[in-house]
Amino acid sequence: MKKLKPTPKAVIFDMDGVIVDSMPYHFLAWYEALRPYGARVTCFDVYSKEGERWEKSLKSFLRRENIEPTKKVLNEIFLLRQKIFRKYFKRYIFKGAEDLLVCLNKKGYLLGLVTGSPTKEIEKILSSDMLGLFDCVIAGDHVKRGKPHPEPYLKAAACLGLRPKDCVVVENAPYGIESAKKAGMFCFAVTTSLPKEYLRKADIVVDKLEQITGIIDKSCKI
Repeated sequence: MKKLKPTPKAVIFDMDGVIVDSMPYHFLAWYEALRPYGARVTCFDVYSKEGERWEKSLKSFLRRENIEPTKKVLNEIFLLRQKIFRKYFKRYIFKGAEDLLVCLNKKGYLLGLVTGSPTKEIEKILSSDMLGLFDCVIAGDHVKRGKPHPEPYLKAAACLGLRPKDCVVVENAPYGIESAKKAGMFCFAVTTSLPKEYLRKADIVVDKLEQITGIIDKSCKI
């Protein structure tokens, strides 16, 4: 486990699986949307690709089943996936997430949100009050190259007006961790979606979000 120093100026959070417990709904949506096309996915398929742009993930799911990912097919499946997600999604914010964001905000840290989800999906998943806590939001449709490429986190640092080394990231998936580390940022990982062995590239791995609070700022323990 590495030590976090110096004190960061910004904390950048992934959304799905970090702030909100939405990954089971994402899996359900992908599973049901792909089924009519003869393709199958497992939880691991979806969780391990979390953070990647949806087009890239979908193409890999289809090609694995020898299904041609035409523009028409991609669009049909994505729209169906969105419909299913909206139908079943119930917002559940992880314990301590909102308290941590509020405390860090009050202490003067800049807050960023970096997610592979499209802008419209973010607005469905997070309340306007919680979204308002972030100084910068980078959605999947804001970048050309999603995670694991460093572009999302580099863009967040630029948006916040900071150097990457002044930012720390909180992630839950291998692609997100790789993206943050390639961007030159210190990275926490939370085992909300995958076990520790898949998150080893992070600097610090914890089981609960609350464990991060005292490391970033001891006065923000929750």
